[in-house]
Amino acid sequence: MRAVLDTNAVIYLQKGLLAEDLPIGEYFISVITEMELLSFAGLDELQQDWLNRFLADLEIIGLDNDVKQIAIELRRQHHLRLPDAIIVASAITYNAVLFTNDKGLTGIPDLQVRNLALRVEKPDR
Repeated sequence: MRAVLDTNAVIYLQKGLLAEDLPIGEYFISVITEMELLSFAGLDELQQDWLNRFLADLEIIGLDNDVKQIAIELRRQHHLRLPDAIIVASAITYNAVLFTNDKGLTGIPDLQVRNLALRVEKPDR
């Protein structure tokens, strides 16, 4: 399985909120997700360290011509916000499932979406 993790998926993973482990596969994130995660002002040192190690293990999808052209079409046809269009275009370009709980990203042609089940309670840490 090839999968792109949306920003919310990484946040849920970092906080231990996923009800089940992610399936074994090859995981990617968009450069947009990387930027969103690293620019969060409220990260403490522990969270920053976790995030740096996590990002080092993933391929980050940049803004090549294919991603840009698909993102442009997605914005035109589905009126997505630019960051969402780039993340979706990244998943489509890589022929990957997008793991997200963003309901606004379902129903887009050529996009495979998988929602993430979340724990009812926060795990003890």
